[in-house]
Amino acid sequence: MSYCIITGSRFNKKSTMKVDVLLGLQWGDEGKGKVVDVLTPKYDLVTRFQGGPNAGHTLEFAGEKYILRSIPSGIFQGGKMNIIGNGVVLDPLLFKQEAEGLAASGHDIRKQLCISKKAHLILPTHRMLDAAYEAAKGDAKIGTTGKGIGPAYTDKVSRNGVRVGDILNNFPEKYAKAKAKHETILRALNYQYDITKLEKEWFEAVDYLKQFALIDSEHVINNLLKEGKTVLAEGAQGTVLDIDFGSYPFVTSSNTVCAGACTGLGVAPNKIGDVYGIFKAYCTRVGSGPFPTELFDKTGDQICTLGHEFGSVTGRKRRCGWVDLVALKYSIMVNGVTKLIMMKSDVLDTFETIKACVAYKMNGEEIDYFPYDITDEVEPIYVELPGWQTDMTKMQSEDEFPEEFNAYLSFLEEQLGVQIKIVSVGPDREQTIIRYTEE
Repeated sequence: MSYCIITGSRFNKKSTMKVDVLLGLQWGDEGKGKVVDVLTPKYDLVTRFQGGPNAGHTLEFAGEKYILRSIPSGIFQGGKMNIIGNGVVLDPLLFKQEAEGLAASGHDIRKQLCISKKAHLILPTHRMLDAAYEAAKGDAKIGTTGKGIGPAYTDKVSRNGVRVGDILNNFPEKYAKAKAKHETILRALNYQYDITKLEKEWFEAVDYLKQFALIDSEHVINNLLKEGKTVLAEGAQGTVLDIDFGSYPFVTSSNTVCAGACTGLGVAPNKIGDVYGIFKAYCTRVGSGPFPTELFDKTGDQICTLGHEFGSVTGRKRRCGWVDLVALKYSIMVNGVTKLIMMKSDVLDTFETIKACVAYKMNGEEIDYFPYDITDEVEPIYVELPGWQTDMTKMQSEDEFPEEFNAYLSFLEEQLGVQIKIVSVGPDREQTIIRYTEE
């Protein structure tokens, strides 16, 4: 028997770069947009890998405030390349409004932004279906944003979707076929609607979309990695809203976890580098569904007021509560988080006592893991820590942190088993402190 021994440089190529992933660890609204904006200077490419215009990534700098829904948050930094990945569902009309708004403020993004041909389109009838399905649920509403995202993902997995690349070839026929299927369902649900105006505007937006580079994004991203370029993948929503691992059925329609970056960009698992997990110093949730640490008292109202906790896209008031370390540990586990980022520390500046949930009580039993179902029967078990009662919004270094705040950070790191690398002490880009942690 003979053996073949392979030698030569062909198998000793320079290793490619990795994709760093940044995602939310709670129920969304953690502040991902700001952090992407802060981190972008160290990357050549920023990508969105899932979700749709239900994302509301808020960025503040130079006295201006911007809200991004579909466009990656790296768009403001130095002409860096940005890609909307195949895992995203895109509404051409909302995208056009967003891009034109940026252009009006002096940010023409047409040279910077590329869009995957494999990203699925949200059609006007998807919005109608979203509203019809929610109306049919009555009191069991999921609390969707009504932007057609769920129905668009439903069409995707049922192999009935229309993709960005379809607008380049025989599009009217493809659109008409999808629309006819949706109209059949809407008639069955007895839902009344008129999309005449919306449809006209939507088709104008489809033409606008053609001004951007429509690309085979998986090839572009992997080739850039081979060239030694650095890539940051930006997630939308939060881990506990993941379609598989979230508080089902009160979840979003995509995989918000790190694995979603692989399928939503076309990169292999071995191409994932650092995973940045973002969380608030407390916790919030928008819409329906269980929320173990939710506060229904003046403390919850105070957090809401101080944190300006209203949806950046929907305007909906967010439900507020103390930080949930049971859910956070779960999120860290399923994402493989390597670095933590804590947002909105300043919101708790005035509190005498800070609470953190370290376990749940369910059916008379204390558990320290995230269970199959977090129902209203879940009772949070808290640890109390002294507040720092210091205005941190002007601080520029962790050397200025009060002793009580350092103790809070140490407690969280001990509980979560991952270092907190970045701390945010205000909404502006400049109010971001990188800590002296070991690399």
